[in-house]
Amino acid sequence: MSSVHVSRRQLLSGLAGAYLLSAARAQERSPPGPNDWHLGPFRRVRAEPILGPDAHPVFYCPMRKKAINWLSGHSFNPASIAKDGRLWLLFRAEDTTGSKEIGGHTSRLGLAWSDDGIRFNVLPAPVLFPGEDDQKAAEWDGGCEDPRLCESQDGTYIATYTQWNHRNTLLGIASSRDLVTWTKHGQAFAGTAYEGMHTKSASIIQVVDGGRMKAAKINGKYWMVFGEGTVHLAQSVDLIRWQPVENSPGELGVLLSPRPFRFDSKLVEVGPPPLLTSKGIVMLYNGKNSGDDQQRDPAIGAGAYSGGQALLHPADPLRVLARDETPFIQPELPWERNGQYVAGTTFIEGLTYFRGRLHLYYGSADTYVGLAASDPISAF
Repeated sequence: MSSVHVSRRQLLSGLAGAYLLSAARAQERSPPGPNDWHLGPFRRVRAEPILGPDAHPVFYCPMRKKAINWLSGHSFNPASIAKDGRLWLLFRAEDTTGSKEIGGHTSRLGLAWSDDGIRFNVLPAPVLFPGEDDQKAAEWDGGCEDPRLCESQDGTYIATYTQWNHRNTLLGIASSRDLVTWTKHGQAFAGTAYEGMHTKSASIIQVVDGGRMKAAKINGKYWMVFGEGTVHLAQSVDLIRWQPVENSPGELGVLLSPRPFRFDSKLVEVGPPPLLTSKGIVMLYNGKNSGDDQQRDPAIGAGAYSGGQALLHPADPLRVLARDETPFIQPELPWERNGQYVAGTTFIEGLTYFRGRLHLYYGSADTYVGLAASDPISAF
């Protein structure tokens, strides 16, 4: 394994592009106000889920060697992206095999498309799933979970996703030219000192370019936030192999940690892609409330997942300029609070600029998919 690490000093050097320096100087002259850096506000588009379980689609599983109702259990935690004038969702679907508990089923990633971002058509078979390939040991029989999506400058699509074998979670990378046929590249941190690290949830920092969100390449590097429990940062030159940012050799730099008596008192977890704006890097993230009365936010249900926002300095992403004290979205509707995850979730995972608005897709109660959208946005 490589012993090379990315230090905070190297990070700052790597982010010293002219655009970011200009943004940083503008912030030093006029720091963002309490709310003017936020994305949104986001409002629920429908009072019911836009996707849910479906017992009809059948898929021949190459591992079980039989037909599986792959979408019959749960449909949740979606990534989203704009392509060919349509909105596409890459979402987690669970069948009903395995133990009847969270994490006990097999997950596969399904694909759905929409002309308006609201009404979706689901392809009949999953597009990213465990198979007889070199990732079998990492993905069977837990599956492929919780994707995020990114478009590169050359039009290649990158998916970050969790590989789960019912023992360990690893951060996987896959690429595609059409969102249907995927090439698995294995662990994001392969070849580094963090190969084999048990982690999950990752989103690549993006920017609106030509009317679509794409990977933000800053002074020759791409940047990714990752982690559950605490959130960290990594960098890459090709969007496939990633090197975590360290404070010192062997010590990961920490971007966000849980806070007592807040909505994120139990853990913080990466949400949809952070977006580079004129105010800085805006990161939407998930927070889990503690079940301990001495730690939790009493205004939110114990164990519930809600969504918050944080602002990162454009020339130093490990420097948090602002962070929400309260969530901007939390479980409220019946289907957001009742399902496989009984404490309730609005687990934000997909963010796409589509037809002049930001569309935010989230998993609810580990069973359904919901949508909230912003008002029309003229610029970032």
